[in-house]
Amino acid sequence: MTETRTENLPLTDGRELRVTAAEPDVAARGGLVLLHEARGVTDTVRLLAGSLAAEGWLVVAPHLYPDADELPAQLPVESVLADIDVACVWLAERGITPDRTGVIGFDLGGAAALIVATRRAIGAAVSVSGRGILAPLSDGMPSLVDVAHELSCPWLGLYGEQDEHVTAEEVDKLRDAAASAPVATDVVRVAQANHRFDTDPKASAEAWQRTLNWFDSHLR
Repeated sequence: MTETRTENLPLTDGRELRVTAAEPDVAARGGLVLLHEARGVTDTVRLLAGSLAAEGWLVVAPHLYPDADELPAQLPVESVLADIDVACVWLAERGITPDRTGVIGFDLGGAAALIVATRRAIGAAVSVSGRGILAPLSDGMPSLVDVAHELSCPWLGLYGEQDEHVTAEEVDKLRDAAASAPVATDVVRVAQANHRFDTDPKASAEAWQRTLNWFDSHLR
């Protein structure tokens, strides 16, 4: 796994955005904005960033809010998009063009990744266990089925068949909504996987490989 580092990026309004980044040892094949789960940038998120960098991706994970045990009651979309814009500028300054920029997120970040893919010009997106399918996950965020038809880049959604937070019916409705978008989409329920994809090694390996394949195929 590649080492990660955390730094503060200055914003135009005088504030700073905290980000965690990981750089590959070779020339980057592209850049990925990694969106964390509801608990913030945890050791698991840092491990994922390092693992993606080891695959050749330049990775930046914006801290969408201070690390916490629970999702804030309000997480406005515009606030999330502003932080992601800063992360994309960070990638652009390192030579990563929008068509070689992807977004990937888990849980809260998975929901945000889909929303970003409807609002920003990027190359591809992956959502893992993204909640908020039928009802908004937080005040200020739309439900995913309400915006999936607006996807403007290839999007992959991964869910576990044993996910205790997302039902098969919800996933089916999201698949149908995404299918009406004018871009390539795929929604997969992975056998034996739970919400965190951490109970079955084969399920984890499948989700990981599907993610890498999606970015390899669409970020060129």
